Amino acid sequence: MGNLPDIPTDSALARLFEDERAQGEAVWFSLPGGATLYKAGEPSNQLYFLRAGRLGAFRGEEGQELQFLGVIRPGEPAGEMALIAGAPHSGHVVALRDSEIFALPRDIFFEAAEDDPAVMTELARLMILRSRQAATKASVGEPSVYGFIGVGETVPIRPLVDRVAREIGRLGYMVTVIGAEAQHAPTEWFSDVEREYDFVLYAAEPSDLGWRQVVSRQVDRLFRVGRGDLPPPAAGVLTDRDPLQAQNLADLILVQKRDCVRPQGSEAWMDAAQPARLFHIRRENAEDFKRIARILTGQAVGLVLSGGGARAYAHIGAIRALREQGTPIDFVGGVSMGAIIAAGVAMGWDGPEMDHRIQDAFVNTSPLDDIAFPLLAMTLGNKVRERLTTHFGETQIADLWLPFFCVSSNLTKGAYQVHRRGLLRDALRATISLPGVLPPATDHNDVLVDGAVLKNFPADVMRVFQPGPIVGVDVTRGRSITADDVARPQSVWRWILSGQWRKGPPIVSLLMRAATVSSWRDHVAAREATDVLVAPEVAGVEIRDWGAYAPAVAAGYQAMKDALAKLKRPITELRRRPGRRDPAPPTAAAG
Repeated sequence: MGNLPDIPTDSALARLFEDERAQGEAVWFSLPGGATLYKAGEPSNQLYFLRAGRLGAFRGEEGQELQFLGVIRPGEPAGEMALIAGAPHSGHVVALRDSEIFALPRDIFFEAAEDDPAVMTELARLMILRSRQAATKASVGEPSVYGFIGVGETVPIRPLVDRVAREIGRLGYMVTVIGAEAQHAPTEWFSDVEREYDFVLYAAEPSDLGWRQVVSRQVDRLFRVGRGDLPPPAAGVLTDRDPLQAQNLADLILVQKRDCVRPQGSEAWMDAAQPARLFHIRRENAEDFKRIARILTGQAVGLVLSGGGARAYAHIGAIRALREQGTPIDFVGGVSMGAIIAAGVAMGWDGPEMDHRIQDAFVNTSPLDDIAFPLLAMTLGNKVRERLTTHFGETQIADLWLPFFCVSSNLTKGAYQVHRRGLLRDALRATISLPGVLPPATDHNDVLVDGAVLKNFPADVMRVFQPGPIVGVDVTRGRSITADDVARPQSVWRWILSGQWRKGPPIVSLLMRAATVSSWRDHVAAREATDVLVAPEVAGVEIRDWGAYAPAVAAGYQAMKDALAKLKRPITELRRRPGRRDPAPPTAAAG
């Protein structure tokens, strides 16, 4: 069998495959790109070793999108944790490109390991390293090879990728851009380049037909690039042989005109390309190219905002503090009122516009005073619908400047529903439809209510879409509702004359708080998914007090300022991966 390519000859794992028993029992096979090596729940009866190509590791709950965990590169094992533990595999491993793999049966592995204790030591060191990376939220086997393919009548791809590469270089990494000149290079040449640089970017013009096929099967993640001011090509975008598309690792970049105010027509591109993520960049806009560089290097910042009624005004103060510190916001998502504010960020509202629009929609007059006979809810919901139309109009989620999502609770299916496409105001109407307070929304035959019912702080949903730092703001923690909040008014007429009825009756507080109570498990999950978790002190703001704008905003601002002051480095660098130019970290003893 000989020494394995890309594996140090003194590696204990390399020696393992030189063992006479392994020589007779190890199985070599090819795994085409897109094929599955193993799935979660399957028995772990072999140790796999990657000789060439790349594998991707995934995990996820049934019925939800799989989360991409990282890349397994040549010279690395797969399935070792389950094998050692004698347990079924906990995740899925799929070939990202055509790969060559050795498989060693479990019993042969343990027999050979007994003769060479260094094998177990090396595997233990690897497992400890991966476990520590997971515990500290560092990415494991991050993607480093990206492909950019022009689709339809697009802008020249090479200059665009060169500009992204310059921004990556300014972040301190070694990066190179390779075009069609490498179309006929041998496989070893690609491997050598990928070992030499922190990031490799392959650029293919629409006319580079042969090179496009090479690129689509040579990278960890693929970006198709089209012109946002034109419809997708009539001939289509997708191809039959594209493993990254099947693994949800193909994204879309739409290049907009430099003076574009709001993208339009992106839904047609979403239908044609079916991307995992959509990004908009304007020609000659430096900030947009910096955002793409952060996304590629794992330094993009995701912001997640919880629900919480009027207390969600605190999110506005938190955003103000982030912007003052210069922290970029690259992905944004939320639930209920948090989703409303997150949508404003994705729309591109600056601080003054955010203040004006939120106060106009919610503060100046109550959105919940169109009281109705409670057949479905205590309000008609007309005022909420009108205000969403006023401030978000006919905007499609795909036409937002930033990737955005919000979450509603699907009562028909008994699961939360993530909104990433469609009419923005419809998605927002669903995510704020608090049961008993607002009439439910519908999606075909499905009944949708406030996302807070099932997932009030969707930081884990954000983690599926992006591997960079996540900042979460949760306004539902701490003391929230007391007996005074639900006390029956001594005089209904006095309560009406005082204007307190505009907040809604006390039952509104009860319903809103009941829907936004998070379990201890939810708090733990939120902490695990976020890198910075901020909990503003908003106990003094009643959950239905829509006029309590100033104190809630101030609380959010102060909480974020305090959280930022405790950080030892900028948020963008909380998950920074080491580059080849960085000093080597000290070796830590396993234990």
